[in-house]
Amino acid sequence: MSTQNSRRDFLVSMAACAAATATSGAVAWARPPQASPMKFGYTSITWGNEERQSIDDISSLGFPGIQMRNNAVAEFKPEELRDLLQQHKLTLVALSSGELNIDPAVETEQLAMHVANAKFVQQVGGIYLQVLDQLKPYPRKVTPEECVRLGKLLTELGKRTNDLGIPLGYHNHMNTISEHPDDLQRVLNVADPRFVHLELDTAHYVAGGGDPAKAIVQYRDQMLFLHLKDLVDIPMDSGKVKYPFQFVELGKGRVDLPAVFTALRKTSYKGWVVVELDRVPDKSRTPKECAAISKAYLEDKIGIQI
Repeated sequence: MSTQNSRRDFLVSMAACAAATATSGAVAWARPPQASPMKFGYTSITWGNEERQSIDDISSLGFPGIQMRNNAVAEFKPEELRDLLQQHKLTLVALSSGELNIDPAVETEQLAMHVANAKFVQQVGGIYLQVLDQLKPYPRKVTPEECVRLGKLLTELGKRTNDLGIPLGYHNHMNTISEHPDDLQRVLNVADPRFVHLELDTAHYVAGGGDPAKAIVQYRDQMLFLHLKDLVDIPMDSGKVKYPFQFVELGKGRVDLPAVFTALRKTSYKGWVVVELDRVPDKSRTPKECAAISKAYLEDKIGIQI
């Protein structure tokens, strides 16, 4: 073979390799989101009291699940909400049942209220009931006795909701007994794991000083479902703020969301992941636009198909 032909063949070969590499890179970069064993929902809280609008918007964005607040109990009859969600191809993942006051003087009425909400979830065809304990002025001081009391009360409530076929999820939350990971562990040490499960919130866990990725691994057998949430820090003197942080759309804050998904995959999690944003952080956007931002983050950055 001549030197000229050898050089020509070499150049053709190099060009082909370069083209293949470029094509491979382009395909990897433009790879569409992949199907996931996890199921994704979105919370209606961003829409305030506009529950019907939240159903329209969350459905139109393609989320298969929705979490609603207990104001839905007053706004809808169970069969009405069940039919409306079915029309929009939405599953009621959970009802946020509100606060569980650990004061023994109100135990009877507290249990009755949350059990009634669990019956509502059952009649609607929903899955879970979510509770947190009573919020108090920030910062919240917690005693070991409160952890014990809460764990026992959650167990009693969980037994009753379990009888209805509605598992109970306890929501770790800033300014409650479970704000700090150590106190959350104390509560769960007392609560009966057959009847009380953890509804882990990524942003609240970070705000309390914890690592949600590690918590997912730690509580892999107790986690009922996940609140996927992000936040940024803000100074307490910046205006009328309740906490020294603000919730933001996914990917705009300091929660290590890629690490969260690494932990979810490591533990082979196949349950519900519910994206939450309490309120619109930028008033120039609508709740639907905020939800679209978070969805785009999950699809473009995490590579998950909603």
